Amino acid sequence: MFNKIVLTMSSLRLMSGTIEIFAALLMLRLNEIDKALAVNSTLALVGPLVLITTTTIGLVGLSDKLSMGKFIWVVAGVACLLIGILKK
Repeated sequence: MFNKIVLTMSSLRLMSGTIEIFAALLMLRLNEIDKALAVNSTLALVGPLVLITTTTIGLVGLSDKLSMGKFIWVVAGVACLLIGILKK
């Protein structure tokens, strides 16, 4: 069947997408700019958390196949993504 790590990663992404859809529907239901902005701001926390979690799970699954040099490059790339996303 499916690899457990891939299944976990894809499940987290499906959950994240579902949260995004429900948030969009909630914004429409609230129909007020300030409340929609609050919902949108909350979503800004979900994206990076899902990114970090799925990447960590994937790296744990690949840890026996990656050399230390490649592992450091992957971690550096994720760090650059997070700095770009979270830096104001």
